[in-house]
Amino acid sequence: MRFMSVEDIEPGQLLGRTVYSANGTVLLSAGVQLTVYMISTLKRIGVTMLYIKDADFEDVEIEDVISEATKQAVFREMSETLESIRSGKDWSTRKISTSVDTLLTDVLNNKEVLLQLTEIRTADNADYIHAVNVCLLSSMIGLNMGLNYSQLKDLAVGSLLHDIGKSISLPDDADRNDPKNHHTWRGFELLKHKREFNLLIAHTALQHHERLNGSGFPRGLDHEAIHLFAKIVAVANMYDNLIGGGGTGEGRAMLPHEACEKLMASSEQELDHEVLIEFTRIVSVYPTGTSVRLSTKETGVVVSQHRGLPGRPVVRVIRGAGEDIDVKEVDLARETTLFIEAVLA
Repeated sequence: MRFMSVEDIEPGQLLGRTVYSANGTVLLSAGVQLTVYMISTLKRIGVTMLYIKDADFEDVEIEDVISEATKQAVFREMSETLESIRSGKDWSTRKISTSVDTLLTDVLNNKEVLLQLTEIRTADNADYIHAVNVCLLSSMIGLNMGLNYSQLKDLAVGSLLHDIGKSISLPDDADRNDPKNHHTWRGFELLKHKREFNLLIAHTALQHHERLNGSGFPRGLDHEAIHLFAKIVAVANMYDNLIGGGGTGEGRAMLPHEACEKLMASSEQELDHEVLIEFTRIVSVYPTGTSVRLSTKETGVVVSQHRGLPGRPVVRVIRGAGEDIDVKEVDLARETTLFIEAVLA
């Protein structure tokens, strides 16, 4: 499979990975032959990148931390939960708790797999993908930092629901500058009344926009006043916003390596250094299927990853055509003088 811009996809190509709606139902199944209408519709609903089957890379599989069934289940529960909140109805903490247990089981079983976060986003499902991505990132960082299962569970629930306050509408005459009207505070007020949840879950939602230098929201907390869970979610939230286009200030999605560089530049100013170190150990800088140009000026596709060396994947370079084709794989973990010069959209 190859990870390609939707602008470069042609009718007749086969979809490599399933595209989901917000509630976890299938919009387009993996393997479907794309038509002009399908490609146009994908563009219209906000899709920018897709996985496409490619004969030269048919052996390349994307390792996922969580299964397709788990994704669908969490999307479904998040959709039902947020819809209940928007309509003023009660919602089930038990269902969220069960979904998180399932997600954490997958995380614990696949803790050596690098997170790639290449789920296909649409205007409809972006909020749910963001919630799941932040939960995955936070859970894997927490696992690396030695949290026990009970702590991981609270962190996972808090990270999954970190933006829940956005589902609570403000009156038209509300003062947007009042900290208590910030979505973090609204989420805190909602979650603190759920007695089934540890109060730390509510504080995770409250503090995830706080920054070490005191420049954050809603209370301007700094350093030790910010709970570890919130420091973890701050990193996960900022990264996923950057690669999803919601954190650049331009609406442009950053490539993973660009987003990582931006996060590291914030170390000890806005974001916790120890959390960032663990973050760099669990996320794929160059996702499998990405087209890249090497420092040798050769172009190729990332075909596999090295746990612990996310910036040094294996790249397959194909030259020629037909019977004159030449294929080689460059393992950047071994070829230490070579590097990825650019990602090709």
